[in-house]
Amino acid sequence: MSKPKPEPILPGQVTDLAKAVLKQDRFPYLASIDGDQPRVRPVSPVRTDGFTVYVANLRGYHKTREIAANPHVELCYLSDSHDQVRITGVANVLVDRELLQQIWDDNPLLRNYLGSIDNPDLIVYRIDPVQVRFMREWALEYHDVDFRQDADA
Repeated sequence: MSKPKPEPILPGQVTDLAKAVLKQDRFPYLASIDGDQPRVRPVSPVRTDGFTVYVANLRGYHKTREIAANPHVELCYLSDSHDQVRITGVANVLVDRELLQQIWDDNPLLRNYLGSIDNPDLIVYRIDPVQVRFMREWALEYHDVDFRQDADA
């Protein structure tokens, strides 16, 4: 059996291909560090701005302690065709009340489950990208995504 040959990718396509993967995968995996042990779990982002991803969390969850001790995280998105995007970043607690209100208003599940935006159990992390990489299925090589172009737009 011969090795599959992925379609070539032009440099100008990488960002759009990566965004398409983010749009398709509703439940990416979030990796954090628990001491010296990596921990991975699916999450459901509550907002995505370019490659900045917002993830809601409850204060009592174990990942809260993990991220407080080490905010360096990685998200991995996978499309139906097995294209992959990895966002390496830093998780920061969202303190912008206006943005938090927008997220709250746009997410009925948060409202139904937590009842109030002022629920002390609610934490929303803003994951600021440090590196974004895209890989087409079977390509076995990553392409760096220019995620900073979104910040300037």
